[in-house]
Amino acid sequence: MNTLPGRRARTLAATTATAALVLLAGCTSSGSGGSGSKTAAGGVELVKAGRLTTCTHLPYPPFQSEIDGKVQGFDVSLIDLAAKDLGVKQQILDTPFENFKTGAFLNSGECDLAAAGMTITAERKKNVDFSDPYFDATQAVLVDRKSGLTSLADVKSKGRKLGAQAQTTGEDYVKKQGFDPVSFESSDAVLNGLRTGQVQAVVIDYPVVQGWLKNKANAAAFKVVGNLNTGEQYGFTVKKGNAKLLAAVNKAIRDAKADGTYKKLYEQWIGPYQPSAASPSAS
Repeated sequence: MNTLPGRRARTLAATTATAALVLLAGCTSSGSGGSGSKTAAGGVELVKAGRLTTCTHLPYPPFQSEIDGKVQGFDVSLIDLAAKDLGVKQQILDTPFENFKTGAFLNSGECDLAAAGMTITAERKKNVDFSDPYFDATQAVLVDRKSGLTSLADVKSKGRKLGAQAQTTGEDYVKKQGFDPVSFESSDAVLNGLRTGQVQAVVIDYPVVQGWLKNKANAAAFKVVGNLNTGEQYGFTVKKGNAKLLAAVNKAIRDAKADGTYKKLYEQWIGPYQPSAASPSAS
């Protein structure tokens, strides 16, 4: 992707006292689930008739962000495939990231599933059921070129400020390494913190950095000085015990990898395709 898009250009509908926002994703075909029934193809029960409601946290390019008034990205495109199989359309609910750890919006019936570039962890598995892994992720160490920093260790030894997104595995990782990072609410807040000098380095998911550095001005001012292979894999989540929906999501992932759609979407949203990204191995 190119530069980070602005926050939601238009609100399509407001929902709940949490001030979360509902936005329609890319177009999918409608079918058996669109006639008022909450039961979609394959007997999958949905929280809203004709809609596969997805919780996410915006913006998080290249996985999900608003572009031209519509939520788009790699995660969005993959879940659109599952929605199409179910004969419904995907609808996206923008919610606080912390709810993904607890599965709160899944348990309360606000959403059918969650897609937020979320790492599969044993702790999170206690609260939600994860899909098969759909993406292998690493963490990048991004610094200001004028900072003189050359590594994560350099950040500590020179006493520079490090930033990370709150409630993420990246933040957890640097805390375990003895850092006290400045926490930011979203991925674009992390990058803006680096751009404005609030911090001199950040640890953030590498695919986010890949997209950000496609902008020539960003690439001229900032650089990656480390790539941390933390063994992370992303998964989509459903409410515990929602086996039919989980099976439908897993089928969409498998089919996309088998027929070349996954590769096409990867290259569209992330960059040059790496076969390891489609590895079926479990986290």
